[in-house]
Amino acid sequence: MNSPKVSIIVPCYNQAHFLNDSLQSVLNQIFDAWECIIVNDGSPDNTEEVAQKWCAKDARFKYIKKPNGGLSSARNAGISISRGDFILPLDADDLIHQDYLQKLLPVIENNDGIEVVTCYSIFFRNTIDNVVNTRKPTGTTIDALLYENMIMATSLYRKESWNRVGGYDESMKDGFEDWDFWISILKDGAEFKIVPEFLFYYRKAAASMLTNTVANHLESVTKYIYKKHSEVYINKFDTTMDYVFYLIKKHKASEDNLKKSLEYRIGKAVTKPFRFIAKLNKSKNK
Repeated sequence: MNSPKVSIIVPCYNQAHFLNDSLQSVLNQIFDAWECIIVNDGSPDNTEEVAQKWCAKDARFKYIKKPNGGLSSARNAGISISRGDFILPLDADDLIHQDYLQKLLPVIENNDGIEVVTCYSIFFRNTIDNVVNTRKPTGTTIDALLYENMIMATSLYRKESWNRVGGYDESMKDGFEDWDFWISILKDGAEFKIVPEFLFYYRKAAASMLTNTVANHLESVTKYIYKKHSEVYINKFDTTMDYVFYLIKKHKASEDNLKKSLEYRIGKAVTKPFRFIAKLNKSKNK
């Protein structure tokens, strides 16, 4: 096989039941100069069995197995043995349109100033026909990424960019590692490009790494990114302060709305006797 132009990296941990669909979307690509490296990140399910079947089906599929180390570690492991000039991460439960590589690759390949190219996304549940949301990112520079990650993890970029920034941060096991990665790539002035077509399908699940990050680690991970790239945020000090105070105002408004809600007033009335008893006991014990 000739050297592939694009290396598609598919980490898999406990998602073997989705892996066939994901890899089928890779096989369906109109552009065919690719390799696909399936990375078993110490998964306890039958990931290896599924991956080996695909490797037997088409020589462009490769398989490696490693101890569990998290998403960043799995991506780095796959990219480190890749042969393509361009990298496309693809999670094992997501899908790409058959035109994905054909339409995105020329954008980055023919423009040295573009470091990342992405597209519009469809969020689906169970099947791609069951659309629950869509996403149309905007922007071209790091300014669009400072306070919200506009670029999906499944976006095309140069392998030399991965080499230059030292890969994905493997200490980031609680999510947003792709946001950190894009900032690392783009903070020296490079640009990204958006192809305005729905070519990526993101599977929505009740529980996922993203929902866990937002629910339990949003503040700590965001703080880590701000501190790691402090020179970027200091350079944008006024904008950063405006955003911080916007969040404070939003949080205060949310608390005020909660206190005005019927549920809050009912809860306060129900607990009033208990608060009175607690206050009475406290005064007796003095």
